[in-house]
Amino acid sequence: MMQNPPLEEINKLRDLLNNREYLTVSEKAKSLIEQYPNNFIIWNMHGVTAYERGKLEDAINSYKKAIYFNPNYAYAYNNLGLALKDQGKLDKAILAIKKAKSLKPDYVDAYNNLGVILSEQCKFEEAIKIFKKAISLQPDYAEAYNNLGAVLKDLGKLNEAILMIRKAMSLKPNYVDAFNNLGAVQRDQGKLNEAIESFKKAISLQPDYVDAYNNLGAVLSELGRLDEAIKACEKAIFLKPNYELARASKLYQQAQMCSWEDIKNESKWIAQLGIGKQAIRPFYVLSLEDDPDRQLKRAINYYKSKFLQKPILRNFHKIKHKTIRIGYFSSDFKEHPVSYLLAGIIEKHNRDQFEIYGYSIIKTNKDSISQRLINAFDEFKDVSQINDKDVALLARQDEIDIAIDLNGYTKNSRTGIFSYRAAPIQINYLGYPGTLGASCIDYILADPLVIPPKSRNYYSEKIIYMPHSYQPNDNTRIISQKKITRLDMGLPENNFVFCCFNNSYKITSEEFDIWMRIMKNVKDSVLWLFKSNKWAENNLRKEAEKRDVNPSRIIFAENLPQEEHLGRHKLADLFIDTFNYNAHTTTSDALWAGLPVVTKMGNSFAARVAGSLLHAIECPELVTYTKEKYEALIIELANNPIKLLKIREKLANNRLSKPLFNTELYTVNFEKVLKQVFENYNK
Repeated sequence: MMQNPPLEEINKLRDLLNNREYLTVSEKAKSLIEQYPNNFIIWNMHGVTAYERGKLEDAINSYKKAIYFNPNYAYAYNNLGLALKDQGKLDKAILAIKKAKSLKPDYVDAYNNLGVILSEQCKFEEAIKIFKKAISLQPDYAEAYNNLGAVLKDLGKLNEAILMIRKAMSLKPNYVDAFNNLGAVQRDQGKLNEAIESFKKAISLQPDYVDAYNNLGAVLSELGRLDEAIKACEKAIFLKPNYELARASKLYQQAQMCSWEDIKNESKWIAQLGIGKQAIRPFYVLSLEDDPDRQLKRAINYYKSKFLQKPILRNFHKIKHKTIRIGYFSSDFKEHPVSYLLAGIIEKHNRDQFEIYGYSIIKTNKDSISQRLINAFDEFKDVSQINDKDVALLARQDEIDIAIDLNGYTKNSRTGIFSYRAAPIQINYLGYPGTLGASCIDYILADPLVIPPKSRNYYSEKIIYMPHSYQPNDNTRIISQKKITRLDMGLPENNFVFCCFNNSYKITSEEFDIWMRIMKNVKDSVLWLFKSNKWAENNLRKEAEKRDVNPSRIIFAENLPQEEHLGRHKLADLFIDTFNYNAHTTTSDALWAGLPVVTKMGNSFAARVAGSLLHAIECPELVTYTKEKYEALIIELANNPIKLLKIREKLANNRLSKPLFNTELYTVNFEKVLKQVFENYNK
């Protein structure tokens, strides 16, 4: 039997491979293998076709056959490394590719592939050296420039990343991956319209480019172009039906639009998104189900996929300052719920015992609340232009003892800072209502209601329990005394006004069914909602009509400055809460303004916050535990004005006498737990 096929047969296979005719190559390779079973070149080509068709085990077996018949065949080792990488076996992949390099020291593709794997392990400095080595071997190697740019992006070195990616594009003008990477960097720079053009260019060059469609959808969503964002995600899903990130993103956008029929059609996916091999941003589905076990699994998966392999800087000394240094890290030192809640605490920290640092992780425009916070911090630092590792090093240089992440997995978060270890003690607090599943986060701040002891296992962090409620409040918040009438807000003068100022993505069909039944029961009542976007407004009116409620009975509130927003609460009669993701700051807004809130306690952190706040203001009678009791209580209060008046009077009396809005008491208790965790570390 001949050991080597004619050269022309090999060249035909190569041409077919270059034309991406993988099925044809696979069939021809199988035929040739029967004739030439010991030919390593054909085994390698067979492996390539299997790899391109997603059959990783077949590819690996074929590459191993090639290596068996030629132990010095560098190309097979390199290809084996790529397949192992895709299986998540990164260490084995590195060994295979290093073997390829040792057999062929000038093998630039092997250097490039090694750099990619190192970057996936978040070994960015090593990856940079490898890409630079590939470029030194082949100065016109566009792929290495592009990948170097991607690593620089991950390090936050955006201007350098742009230079490398544009160099790749100059060498290879129609390089689709470079256009996709360019769009990603532009997005990080806040140049969203430029990013859109880059992603669209990548798609025009390669119409089946799944990641570019998903990235395009994310940017369109940020710009509020939700309908276009959904179309981009749908295209990505059409091309790759099991693409969980695109599906989760699409569901979140549909939730913002209250497009419940579409969500119902996708409901079979919700429970499995982000649980298996694919990671999603956990926030995307936080409002779609109330399941703390799955929330933990998603968070762990997300953290491991993005941050776990980063080199964590340790070697902390037990520093004994005269004061404990607290570092607050946030993208929301501006007109934002987190800042409204936190400002009073920052001002009231005991400076004899604490030094308070603020690190702004994105560039924010100065407004009244940001200026107030800047003045309140002992040190305030804009670190928006500094990469994650250098921010962590800066915090170490500042000798921060306790680093507090106020973002979690919300928009503009920078978990990488904490993965690098900004401080010996790191706490998940306030911004994200759930676990981060992150090995670098030591504690989560909670109370016994938002995380009851029976639910401890659903949180990767150790739990710091605050008395009363975990949520801080600022008792200096001003409520506008400007005279406004219901007529000014488009509300009927004499009808009962139900109110829910939650963001639209928190409203599901489950609550809405109940709300519509309530409105039928309470004659001439209206529902006052926050105007999130035009699609939600239209869809909610349509959903009311489906339930035989006149859509004109739903009235939408425009965005107002904070003081005026608080002031208009007096026009409503009763705030009715959402289930999977309660009103959080929005509950505090209502209670501070004197408006009673009815809630239903769920299972996860996000579904228990309003109940915690109502207990802290000692109005537990407004907390229910089933949908039936929630509905019954709302109807009872709406139809019993005397009982509702007594609750309003109780709320008015408790507002300044009970713990919820006692900023001084909260600060004292907060400092006690901070001192305790600091002492535990220094034992």
